[in-house]
Parts: sequence; structure tokens; C-alpha cells
Amino acid sequence: MSGNTLGRLFCVTSFGESHGPGIGCVVDGCPPGLALDAADIQHDLDRRKPGTSRFVTQRKEADAVEILSGVYQGVTTGTPIALLIRNTDQRSQDYANIVDRFRPGHADYSYTQKYGVRDPRGGGRQSARETATRVAAGAVARKWLRERHGVEIRGALVQLGPIPIAWRDESVIDTNPFFAADPDVVPRLEAHMDALRKSGDSCGAKITVVARGVPPGWGEPVDDKLDAELAYALMGINAVKGVEIGAGFGAVTQLGTEHGDEMTPEGFLSNHAGGILGGISTGQDVVAHIAIKPTSSIRLARRSIDRDGEAVTVETFGRHDPCVGIRATPIAEAMVAIVLMDHALRHRAQNADVRVGTPRLPATAPAGARERWPLAPTRASTDPDRD
Repeated sequence: MSGNTLGRLFCVTSFGESHGPGIGCVVDGCPPGLALDAADIQHDLDRRKPGTSRFVTQRKEADAVEILSGVYQGVTTGTPIALLIRNTDQRSQDYANIVDRFRPGHADYSYTQKYGVRDPRGGGRQSARETATRVAAGAVARKWLRERHGVEIRGALVQLGPIPIAWRDESVIDTNPFFAADPDVVPRLEAHMDALRKSGDSCGAKITVVARGVPPGWGEPVDDKLDAELAYALMGINAVKGVEIGAGFGAVTQLGTEHGDEMTPEGFLSNHAGGILGGISTGQDVVAHIAIKPTSSIRLARRSIDRDGEAVTVETFGRHDPCVGIRATPIAEAMVAIVLMDHALRHRAQNADVRVGTPRLPATAPAGARERWPLAPTRASTDPDRD
């Protein structure tokens, strides 16, 4: 199976299935000299792992990571880092009724059409369990980005089904099971999920990820634009059906005078571009949003077909997240980290010696900058060929 590797210089290749002996990844391209142990990775895995609240799948996995190679005496050696997470709580019998049936909205049908064979146990390779490997690799990237460039990556759930969630207080994101930055909305989220779980249905979600401290200059101007590769990576997360950078689709209704992020000597006056212009970072916060579809595996009866094309009814049993978006914030953060580290290394390889006279602007201008810097007079062009 091709298509399991992400990145050019910082490359992550994942392997394993939901109900196999284990899942894991090989991280190739991490520079030597980074202090790294299992605890650095385990923290992020614990944020993503199942069974942490009544609102998610009750599968009990420790998700304990093992570092098999690439680290010696607590420091990366520059060789491939192999990470392994063993599966310990599989219940494959829960999927006996869908061995020859296709779940609506799931990858069962498309996998069968492509490969002629599929692993139905927990979804096999297309299971959301595979995303634990991305979180593990992302933890390596996050630590390197933080220590080498001061980059901090933060995500939060900003909508659960029909309920919008304000980004008010980042300090509470990891204190509730929803990764919500508004403590006041948590009781409403709990009530919504309790009702949803009782009904047997599922819902979607929206997550926002912000990367702060990204230097200007990362990314490529044409085929490997930073925003394009972020969208590619984020779209590769299971159940993601939409990606926006900055204002995203909101730019459709904006005017040019509104969308373009004006600059003053004190900094940028807005960030509708999401920290990326022409595929290259500006030094502002890199902002991405993802839309996650409702969980496909639900216990309510749905119409479908079997392997022979005959009409059947499908009901999915087992342990599933009524909303896969609840645990997706660490996954989205990890994918952003992997892409940013790949581009940091690519920028270092080609442009480490570049020196620019133009000063680097602060990511955000202080209050009152707009008033202190009114529109400057327009200079007449001296180019006779200019329109």
C-alpha cells in the first residue's frame, strides 16, 4: 500500500491496523542532538488516547509508546526513529456482522473496490486509531520546533455539532474532555453528547489550530506552498472533509480593503491570511481550521449493500466515538507540527545564509497603531511602462 509517508526532509511513515498487534511509525530526518525520551511523546498520546471520558469510545488502550531506534543515551542520533504502540484491548468479534457489508459513509466500500480485500476489524488501516502514530511523530516535531525556534502550537474545539465554542481561555483547553477554550460552554457540550449517545447517532465538529512564533520565510512559492501542504496534511486526518487557512471561505464575502492585512511599522493590523502569503510564512500566527464529519460507525440501522451488491441493513456495534472531533485536537496539532518542521528543515537547507534588510514586523500591532499610522500619500510612478 503506497501513500503512507508524509514530508520531504522530515518524513513520517506509519504502519499497523486498529486490531493488529500494534501500530507505529518511522520518523526519518530528525536532526541529531535533540533530547528525547518516551515521556516527551507520551504526553501528547495521553491527550488523544481513547477511554478518557464517557463522551468517547470506551476502548481502553494505554497507548504506551516504545522508542525502538534513533535515540541513544536520551539524544536523537540523526538516524530513523522507530516508534511502536502496542494494541492491548481489541474486540474483533464486534465487527463480525460487517465482514461482508459496507458501512455508509465509511471507507469499507472504497477500500474493497481498490484492493479487493479489507480488514474489517475496527476499520483496519482506515481506523482513527492510526492517528495515534501521527501524534507520536508530531510530538517529536513539536519539541524540536519549540526548542530551536520557539514555535508553540495550540488547538481547540471551536464547534461541536450545532454548538459554537468561543476561544476565550487557553488555560482550560486541557482541563475538559472537549479541548474547549470556554469553560462556560462545557455543561452544554456534555448534555449534547449525552443525548447524542443515547440516541445512537453522531455529529461533526470544527477545530482550530494556531502556530505562534513561526518565522517569516518558511514555505515555497509555487508547488509546495506552506498553506497547501498544511491543507494536504490536515485533509489526510480521518474524517476531515474541509480545511481553511486564515479567513478561509469567509474571504468570499470580504472586500479587498477588508481582507488584505495592512502593515504598519508597529506590526500587522489583521491576520486574514492566516500567517501565510504566496505560500510563505509572514511571521504572524499560522491559523488553520478543519471540519470533521459525523462518525460513520453508528448503531442506528442504515441502508447499504453487501459484497455481492445485494441490499442489506447495517448496524454497527462495538466501541465508537459519537463525535470523532472530540479527540482530534492533538491530531490536528501534530499534523501542523510535522509540516512546519519539514519546511523549517527545507528552509534551513536552501536559505540559511539569506540576510534581509527589511525589518521583521511584529505579528500583531498594538492597540492604536491604525490611528498612529494613517494612510501615507501615494507616490507617483516613474516607470513609463507601468499601467
